[in-house]
Amino acid sequence: MSYRSGHYSDHHHPQDYGRTPPRRPAPHAARAAATVDADGYTIAHAGKQVRFGPVVFWIVVGTIVLLGIWSAATATYFAFRDDVLTRLIARQAEMQYAYEDRIAELRAKVDRTTSRQLLDQEQFDQKLDQIMRRQTALESRATALGAIPDVGATGSIRPPARGVEPPASGSLKPSPISDTVIFVAPPDREARLESRAPIVIKPQQNQFAKVQGVDNVLVRLQNSLDNVERRQMAALSAVEVSMESRVRRMRGVFTDLGLDMAQLEAATPRSAIGGPFVPVKLPADAGAFERQLHRINIARTQMQRLNATLALVPYRKPVVGEVEFTSGFGVRSDPFLGRPAMHTGLDFRAATGDPVRATANGKVVSSGWQGGYGRMVEIDHGNGLSTRYGHLSEIHVRVGDVVRIGQVIGAVGSTGRSTGPHLHYETRIDGDPVDPQKFLRAGVRLSAG
Repeated sequence: MSYRSGHYSDHHHPQDYGRTPPRRPAPHAARAAATVDADGYTIAHAGKQVRFGPVVFWIVVGTIVLLGIWSAATATYFAFRDDVLTRLIARQAEMQYAYEDRIAELRAKVDRTTSRQLLDQEQFDQKLDQIMRRQTALESRATALGAIPDVGATGSIRPPARGVEPPASGSLKPSPISDTVIFVAPPDREARLESRAPIVIKPQQNQFAKVQGVDNVLVRLQNSLDNVERRQMAALSAVEVSMESRVRRMRGVFTDLGLDMAQLEAATPRSAIGGPFVPVKLPADAGAFERQLHRINIARTQMQRLNATLALVPYRKPVVGEVEFTSGFGVRSDPFLGRPAMHTGLDFRAATGDPVRATANGKVVSSGWQGGYGRMVEIDHGNGLSTRYGHLSEIHVRVGDVVRIGQVIGAVGSTGRSTGPHLHYETRIDGDPVDPQKFLRAGVRLSAG
């Protein structure tokens, strides 16, 4: 290589062999350039030129600048204000907690509903059990009432018929109707419990309506049992009043007749009965019904004893039908002699052949012809009491026969000193005649009650 006149020569000098030749400049690379002229902006790249108007160019440039600024501002904001992200996370956590609290609240509500249902079921079972026990008690009371004479069973229940009013609580007349209570079976416990779903709760309106309906049934049953109990107490009170009144009247018979009741009771024949003495004890927790029933049983025992004693007292009529006296007890004009005479009995008008009945229990001590009595029957009732039946046309008993109240002992006639068919009837105490009307009036007062 040689330089000549400052020009580079490609000819190699022999001395240049072995040297590194100088690097040749590379061809010009493609360059992008932008030029501005009066018509707008021209962008040249790789030999291609794109021409923009001034408005479009500045819009593009402004958009790029704004995007850059927004990106820088956003990066700076999130870099220096990370509490926004924290608040977003806290907000999300708060929403999650609120949702979990709502779920817990709904679960608690379901638990309360279930507990209330279990409590309702338990209360219903208790009320039903109470009603059943009360019904059993009323049935036992009805059995006790049925054992009392002239008292019908009043221990049953029937809902009153439509349009029929229930009896007044103060009525003394026992109900003649035998009724029956039909209890509604308790609802299935499982069917009454709500499903324990975690979120969904079923409407309670229908369930409350069912519970209210069951309560209404229980109330109606309670009211029915109340009515039955009132009827039972009214019937029991009526029986007690009736028995006490009758006992007073029965005691009054002995007082009116001047008889010794204790002596008559001691002489009253007794049936073949016996057994150990077991005193009646009233429980300490006995209710009003049991106490009243106890009083009635005592009164009934007294009444039975008095009845057995009064069976020996001749206070009944010896003939059936209307009583018509043809001659009373006391002084009268003798029908044959026309002079004053003592009439020791009552003359009952009757037709020949009419039955003559014993006026009290006793034993025949005379049966046959007895002078002015004609055919006569005398019955000893014990304790000095006796009765005579004279002028009989027929005699149906013999001496030693035991007769009962109302037994026919003969027939009306006109034997002996008699002016026509009638019955001569006498009552005697210790052999002395007394006015039979005194006994008859006591019997009328006793039966009038």
